[in-house]
Amino acid sequence: MPVITDVRLASQASVALEREELFPIREVARLTGVNPVTLRAWERRYGLIQPTRTESGHRLYSMTDIERVRSIVDWIDRGVSVSKVGRILAKTEPMKALAHIIPDDLVQADYLQWQEQVQRAVSSFDDQELDRVYGQIFSSYTLPVVFQDILMPLWLQLLQRQDAFGQTSEWLFLDGFLRARVLQRIVVLRGSHPRKVIVSALAGQCRELELLVAALFLSGNDAGVRVLTTGQPFDELTLVCEKIKPQALVLFSNHAPTAELPRRLNRLALSLDCQLMLAGDASDLAQDSLAGSSVGCLGNEGSTMRQRLNQFLAGTLDT
Repeated sequence: MPVITDVRLASQASVALEREELFPIREVARLTGVNPVTLRAWERRYGLIQPTRTESGHRLYSMTDIERVRSIVDWIDRGVSVSKVGRILAKTEPMKALAHIIPDDLVQADYLQWQEQVQRAVSSFDDQELDRVYGQIFSSYTLPVVFQDILMPLWLQLLQRQDAFGQTSEWLFLDGFLRARVLQRIVVLRGSHPRKVIVSALAGQCRELELLVAALFLSGNDAGVRVLTTGQPFDELTLVCEKIKPQALVLFSNHAPTAELPRRLNRLALSLDCQLMLAGDASDLAQDSLAGSSVGCLGNEGSTMRQRLNQFLAGTLDT
């Protein structure tokens, strides 16, 4: 069998990028930082990736496969064991699961078109154009779609691709823009309403934009939402709640919950005069261990979080 040289591999990768075709395993390893042995293990042992095969048995990966590898790495970095990643990805990729039943090519193409417009403005560091496109997206879609399907996936792509020259600057530009706009919307929605809901991150378990977007999902015209700065000490949350007197404290995390988290949350709940809730990816992962406790789990999807919050506050949803 002829040996494929590095030059030919590089040429293949270049053509694949242009035509959106397939990548050999060595190139996938270079692009993702995951060595070929690990990629094969994720395929054989856990079924996390399903590359196509050539007639001679060589694995070839699509851009979708590469993005999935990056998602797997991201979850492992958050503390989720590789054996549990498949179940999480299945829950966080519902549109892909439905793709075989409900054709959504036109919808996804529309999202991609908006992402490309945002990307062009970001690449040019053009804040005025970015603001214009941002406004158009908001006038066209609901809040969850704007962030979950259009803006945050692009933000995450830039975050994961900071190894390329200029990508860090582009991510920082988009991140700063979105943080300012999201915080502005939270303040506008809060208006003069009492600050009934406090939203705080579990220290080191999310980025500021992720926290702000979650707070925006929980915001509404009927209740004010106050966001605590990332880095808020867990042990001082009781003190903060005594001063502000909220109706609910929502803790947000996108990491896998530690074994001691349920105990810490239950102990915190006993010290509060308000409802304690958990939101983000950790909420779904910790739901079983918190069953029967006073801690409410809001999930990680925009409209669901808001609905569950209202139900908990109204006392119509069991914890």
